Amino acid sequence: METFIGLRVTQFQRLLMIVQERGGNGTLRGLPFLDDPGARDRSVGASSRNYRFSASVQVIVEADSRLVVAAARPLPGTAADAHAWRRSGLAERCDGVTVLGDGAYLKTGLIVPHRKRPGRPLLKGAEEDNAEHRKVRPRVEHVIGWMKNYKILRECRQRGDGLHHAVQAVARMHNLALAA
Repeated sequence: METFIGLRVTQFQRLLMIVQERGGNGTLRGLPFLDDPGARDRSVGASSRNYRFSASVQVIVEADSRLVVAAARPLPGTAADAHAWRRSGLAERCDGVTVLGDGAYLKTGLIVPHRKRPGRPLLKGAEEDNAEHRKVRPRVEHVIGWMKNYKILRECRQRGDGLHHAVQAVARMHNLALAA
């Protein structure tokens, strides 16, 4: 049986024991992040074309272990990925580390796939680079997809730092679920 956070019952019980050992008060009634159920903070998210509320959160995932290494503060979903990456502060934390990104992260210092130019094929080395990129990227995208399955992120109505704390909590729960 799966609990509301995507953990099995035994994993959730271990999580509660750890929280209590560290001085937490265990379970709470209601949603601790919820301020006003109908309110949305426009500094954190923006309405998208389909009338949904969206936010852009930059997440670093270690591809081999699938662990979430870092998650930045959210920006409105209308922010371009490259802009969100520059504002996130994660670039400084990743100094000297190879970080892959998709084509939206051009000129950010991340390794992105090579693009074909009109009428010219990719060079052999560029094709090989893209093949390696295609092997790693799905692992990271799956982790991001798993994180989006948590209801608190899908139906997010937090104000202020609420979304940031929710993303941090989901990342920790995801890591805990992988470690169990």
